[in-house]
Amino acid sequence: MKNLWNKWTGIALVKRIIVGLILGAILGVAAPGATSIAILGDVFVGALKAIAPLLVFFLVLSSLCNAGKSHGGVIKTVVALYMFSTVLAAVIAVFASMIFPVQLTLTNAAADASAPQGIVEVLSNLLLNIVANPVSSLVNANYVGILTWAILLGLALRTANDTTKKVLADIADGTSLVVSWIINLAPFGIFGLVFNTVSTNGLDIFTTYGRLLLLLVGSMLFIYFVTNPLLVYWCIRKNPYPLILHCLKKSAITAFFTRSSAANIPVNMKACEEMGLDRDTYSVTIPLGATINMDGAAITITVMTMATAFTLGIHVDIPTAIILSLLAALSACGASGVAGGSLLLIPMACSLFGISDDISMQVVAVGFIIGVIQDSVETALNSSSDLLLSASAEFRQWRLEGKEIKF
Repeated sequence: MKNLWNKWTGIALVKRIIVGLILGAILGVAAPGATSIAILGDVFVGALKAIAPLLVFFLVLSSLCNAGKSHGGVIKTVVALYMFSTVLAAVIAVFASMIFPVQLTLTNAAADASAPQGIVEVLSNLLLNIVANPVSSLVNANYVGILTWAILLGLALRTANDTTKKVLADIADGTSLVVSWIINLAPFGIFGLVFNTVSTNGLDIFTTYGRLLLLLVGSMLFIYFVTNPLLVYWCIRKNPYPLILHCLKKSAITAFFTRSSAANIPVNMKACEEMGLDRDTYSVTIPLGATINMDGAAITITVMTMATAFTLGIHVDIPTAIILSLLAALSACGASGVAGGSLLLIPMACSLFGISDDISMQVVAVGFIIGVIQDSVETALNSSSDLLLSASAEFRQWRLEGKEIKF
């Protein structure tokens, strides 16, 4: 059994995932009734979601209490990159919507969900998540709360004796090992997820809402392959595309099919480890990115709101568009604390144009219909950008220190 496992792990993970992806797509078309296959995807995503809160908590706690020096400079750079890229994504989405306006066909269908009534409610939810009970934060995968309590306990335990610190480090290492086992089963999970997507949705979704999907996906790809490379180049002062493609390969594939930034946290941390990044740094920046680095969410909120305005014949001037960009970026950072994510923040953005909830919730319903594609690409952008910008900020520090950058 051990030899079989070693042979399995000896094959490049990406190659195994591609095989699972192709087989899942073929079976999804050829045998859509074999629904039991989908359980493989559910189990894989469930395992990642289950281990991710423990991984984040113990890595951050162990890193801070054992850290011999401050990594605040790199972390500050990462946070600045996260916030700037999210605002930039919203601005790009505004101009893309103006250049390629899309109108929606609205019906009486509305999503059965409760949207936040304003930015104050979004920020209030965010602040309440910060001070949530640490045990409930772990149980409910509230990463804002997990990060907060892990940082506080990590700082408090810096004066603990070496035995206590060693125990925490061993727990963190053990949790990381479990994560590596789960990630090695990713091909089976991707196989089940792709089968479920293809067998359930087919290809009709591309024709019904083709133009809207094209605008959303096009804006997200523009961010990843045009604006993100500029940020990476500022950090490393060399061709950014090898790092762009490396992060795409390591992170975006699993994020696309799991459709969960939280589930992709272990994948990103594993990729950081393979690149030789400092665990004391990425154990903070990766889960933080899953909370505040929301380029895809900012694009979704902006594009869907602009499409609603164009559908109703509302003129959008430049000053209003700028306000919308800032609102979308700020609210996107709180999307992880709102049930339904970025889609349920659309009514709040629509209120900027005086659009009623009855209409905006119909747009949310459209969002849920195209979510199988929109949410997948959005998550892939968000999660792979967490890895990309975290690595870029640390490589910038390496460059300033004269160290060779390898990835």
